Formats: sequence, C-alpha cells, structure tokens
Amino acid sequence: MKIKFPPKKNKKFIENFFIKKGLKVLVDLSKKKHEIKRLNLLNLKPSLKPTPPELGDLYNLYQYVFLNKRITICEFGSGWSSLIFSLALWDLKKKYQKDVKNLRGSNPFELFVIDDVKRYLDISKKRIEKFNKILKIKKPIKVNFSRSDVEMTLFNDRICNHFKNLPLCNPDFIYLDGPNQFKIKKEINSITIKHPDLMPMNCDLLKFEYFYKPGTIIVCDGRGANAKFLKDNFKRNWKYYNDKKNDQHIFYLNDPVLGKYNNLWLKFYDK
Repeated sequence: MKIKFPPKKNKKFIENFFIKKGLKVLVDLSKKKHEIKRLNLLNLKPSLKPTPPELGDLYNLYQYVFLNKRITICEFGSGWSSLIFSLALWDLKKKYQKDVKNLRGSNPFELFVIDDVKRYLDISKKRIEKFNKILKIKKPIKVNFSRSDVEMTLFNDRICNHFKNLPLCNPDFIYLDGPNQFKIKKEINSITIKHPDLMPMNCDLLKFEYFYKPGTIIVCDGRGANAKFLKDNFKRNWKYYNDKKNDQHIFYLNDPVLGKYNNLWLKFYDK
C-alpha cells in the first residue's frame, strides 16, 4: 500500500486546470487582493470575511482525493476546500460508481463538513449549490454539514481541544483545517487556546483512530503543532510526510489488512 502524491505543476498549469474544470472564477478571485482584517486581540475576534482561494492548495487537495480514489471525506473546518472536495467526489462518482457498488461502504461519494462557526458553513453550502448550477451538475454528491461547539479537554493528560459532536461516518480521507481557536469553550486548569500565543490542538482523530480502515489518508493544512501532537500520540502504523513547500502534513494508515472487505477496498484504491 502506498499513497499517490499530486504531481508538481507550475502556476500556469494549475490555473488552466481550474479553467478547464469551469472554475475560472476561482482563478480570478485568487489574483485579487483582499484586505484581511487583523485580529482584535483585545476582544479575540477574528475576521469572518472569507479568504481568497489558494489555487496551489486546492489543486493538491483535489489530486490527493482523486488520484487515491478516496470516496468518503470528513472535513474539519469549511471553506473553498469544501467546494473542491465535492467536485473531486463528483468526478470520482462518474468514473467509479459501478466499481464501488460491489464494495462494502455506507457513505460512498459523500462529504461530511464540520465547523464551529455557522457562518462559515452557510457560506460553503451556498457556494457549493451555486457552482453545482454553474457547472450544470444535475445529481451532485451528498454533502452533510454539521455545526458543533469546540471545547477544551484532555487526551492522555495533555491539554487539547475537541469537537463536542462529530458526524457519524468512517471516512477514508480526512482534512484537518479547524477549528477556529477563538471560539473554544471551557478551560482546563485555567488554560484555553483562545490566547493568541497558543494554537488549535485537536484530538478528535486520536479518539477515533482505531475505527479508521487501513488506507485512510489524513491531510493537515498547516497546523504543525497539531500534526506533531497527532504523530506523537497515534498508536497504529501511520506513515507521515511533511510537505514543507505547501505547508501540509500527510498521514497514511499502513496497518495490516483488517479482512476481506478491507482488502477489496485496498485493491480498488491501487488498481
């Protein structure tokens, strides 16, 4: 078992990739200058203005999903990535729907998006609906949006945070780009990551680790401290890759095959 990495492409190639997908508007938006409001450190309120799309990051995310044929995605945090994941799953569904029918899985070609900020979820939902119409997608993939509070907690006596409610699914691709650290609730020993010098330290993936199937891929967008926390606390055989150029941390579950059904999935991924 091995992971397939996105091929390295120049800026022009990536722009043409999105143009051919009917997403020229993303290219245009990526070139515009947006004024991003600074954090109001006194009130701890970040800007709620959506950031412009980062084409290089979005191209990589699309390729990670499409090249590795991952068909159930769970995304922590929402944004332009939600749109790209929905389109990647739609492309995979058109190509592999018949193959997946013969495999055991309850949520094929489904995207689960969890966020602690309702406004972000609403933006992502409207954005996906808008582009489905623009691209004339008559039967889009199912996208499940859920909002959850995020609380301070402990994992192995380490101070961290977790989402209070998680979507009921067992994804084969996870994207960690949340939560918003300034919306965290509760404290542990008077500690909260609302402090601007601290950072998100999500432990949900650790608590769910033994449910993940071999072949599962995790991509952390930046969040180097959180990636280190995961790497040090995972118990199973995860292969870890640090893509310094794109500021991404990638984990691949390379555990022994669980049984015949898991083996069929792995064969599907690799063929």
